[in-house]
Amino acid sequence: MGLSAGGVLKLPIMKSCKVKTSNHIMKEKPIEWISVIEMPVENFVRKNEFVLSTGIGCEDKPELLEKFVRDVIQSGASVLAFATGRYIFDIPDRVLELADEHDLVIIDVPWEIRFADILQTVMHEITVDKQKEREKAEDVRHELINCVLHDKGLEEIAHSLYRHIKIPVAITDATRIVRANKHFSPVIIKAYSGEDQENKLQRTPLLDIQFSEHPLYYHMKEYKYANEVFFQLKILNNHKTQGYVIFQPSESTQLSWFVMNVLEHALTACALYFVKENAIELTEIRLKDNFVLNLAKNKTRVDEQLSSKAKLLGYDLNLSYICIVGNISYKDSKQSKKQEENPSNSSLQSMNYYIQKEITYAGKLFSRRTMTTFDEGEVILYLEADHLPYGDVANQFLDTIERRLSQLLTDVEISWGVAADSESEFAFYESYDEASTALDIGLQHHGTGERTFFSDTRINRLLMAISEESEIASIVKDTLQPLLDYDKKRQTDLIYTLKTYNKYKGNVSQTARELNLHRQSLLHRLRKIESLTKLSLIESDDSFLLELSVRLWMLNKLK
Repeated sequence: MGLSAGGVLKLPIMKSCKVKTSNHIMKEKPIEWISVIEMPVENFVRKNEFVLSTGIGCEDKPELLEKFVRDVIQSGASVLAFATGRYIFDIPDRVLELADEHDLVIIDVPWEIRFADILQTVMHEITVDKQKEREKAEDVRHELINCVLHDKGLEEIAHSLYRHIKIPVAITDATRIVRANKHFSPVIIKAYSGEDQENKLQRTPLLDIQFSEHPLYYHMKEYKYANEVFFQLKILNNHKTQGYVIFQPSESTQLSWFVMNVLEHALTACALYFVKENAIELTEIRLKDNFVLNLAKNKTRVDEQLSSKAKLLGYDLNLSYICIVGNISYKDSKQSKKQEENPSNSSLQSMNYYIQKEITYAGKLFSRRTMTTFDEGEVILYLEADHLPYGDVANQFLDTIERRLSQLLTDVEISWGVAADSESEFAFYESYDEASTALDIGLQHHGTGERTFFSDTRINRLLMAISEESEIASIVKDTLQPLLDYDKKRQTDLIYTLKTYNKYKGNVSQTARELNLHRQSLLHRLRKIESLTKLSLIESDDSFLLELSVRLWMLNKLK
C-alpha cells in the first residue's frame, strides 16, 4: 500500500499535531492528494484526500461546522485537519462522533504551523510514493511482456499478475474458455463460461471504485453472481476481442492506482500473447494446407524426406488413405453467384472453418487420421483407410459430417467424390484424380448434394473415353439432330422423354408417372421419336443406339 494517514502523521512537520478520531485506522487510510479547502466543499474534494482547513466561517456555529464535516465525509476524503487557535479552538464532540462514525480521521493542527509547509512536505511524500509505484508498475510491465517474449504461456502471465496484485484472476479466450486461473472461484468460472444455465450472471453498475479517473475504469464491467461481485476487462487487438481478464477483489479498495496499472499491462501482455498464438496457428494451418494440396495436385513419391516433413506437421504418410473431394455450393442461386464473384470473402473462410471443425470432430470420433485442405471451392480430404470396404468407411464418416453441418450451414450443399486408397508410387495424386473424376461425373449425372464413388463410374468413364472419337460424335449428331430440331421448333423435350424412358427400361407406366403425363400422351411422344429418328424402340439395336446417343449427348452437353 502507498502513503497512509499514519505515514503523514509521522512526518516531522506533524509532530505537534493530535489525532482526534479514528486513530485505529490511520494505517489503512490512503493519502493520494492534499488540498486546502473552506466552505463550501461542493465537488472540490477528491477521494483519499488530505484536507486542510481553518474552519473560517464556522466559528461559534457548530451546525455549520457539522455540515462542513459531513460534506467532507461525503466526498470520500481520508483526513480532515483543522488549524485550531484562531477561528476554531475546540472541535465539538458531536462533530468528532460524526467523523468517528464514518471513519474520517480528524487532526488538530496548531495554528502556528503553516499550511504551505504541510502542503510542500506531504506533496513531496506523495510524489516519491507515486514514483516508486510507477517504477514498480514498470517492472511488472517488463515481467509480463517477457513472459510472452520468452515463450511462456497465459498461466505464467496469470501467476505473475496474481503475485503482484494479490487478487484472484483468470484469463479466457474470446469464447470464454478459461486458459489460465489463479485462485478464481470455479463456481463463478462455470457460470461465466455459460455452463451453468440455471443461474445467470447479472450486470451491475460500477460503484465505489477507488480509481474512477483511471482510463481503464471505463472499460471495466462488473458482474454479480450468487452475491459475489467480480470484474471483466476485454483483451483487444486491432479493435477485435481476443479474450477477457476477470478478477475478483475482496473489496473495492484493492483496486488502487498500482493495481489498475498492472491490470492494464496484463491486458497488453495477453493481447501480445494471443497475436503470437494466432500467428503461429495461421502459419501451421497454411503449412498443412499447402502440404496436403501439393500431395493431391503433384505427382510426388512418398520418400523418407517427405515422410519426415509430414511427421513435423502431425501427419503419417505410411498409412493408407481414402481420398474424398467435396464441391461446396449454395442452394440459393443468388448467393452462389455472389460467392463466385467474391470467392475469397469472410463467409467462405467461415464456412471452411466449420467444415474443418466437423472433419476434425469426426476423425476423433472414429479414431481415424485425417488430412484436409481447401482449394477454389473444394474441400480435399484424405481419410485413414483400413480393412473395411472404403465405401462403408466414407459413408459413415460423411454421414456424421453432413448431419452436423446441416444445422450449421443450412444454405450450403456439398457434393462428394470418393476414391479408394491407391497402392501406386503416386498414391495421393492418383486417389485425388480418381475422386475428382467421380465428383465431376456425379455433378453431371446426379446434380448437387450427392456422393459418387469412383468404383461405380466405370460406364461413365467408358462413355467419356469414346465420346472423344470424331466418328462417334458424328453418329450421335446424325441420330439425335431430328429430335433436337423438333424440340427447338415445338418447345418440347423429346430428348428428356427418351432419357426417362431408358431410365425405367421401357416401362411406360413408370415413365408416364415420372414425366407427369397421361399414358396416351407418352405413347404419342414415343411414336414421334421413332418417326423422326427412323429407329424402333422395340428393336434391340435401334434402342441401344438411341440410348448410347442420348448418354453421349448429355455427357458432352454437361462438359
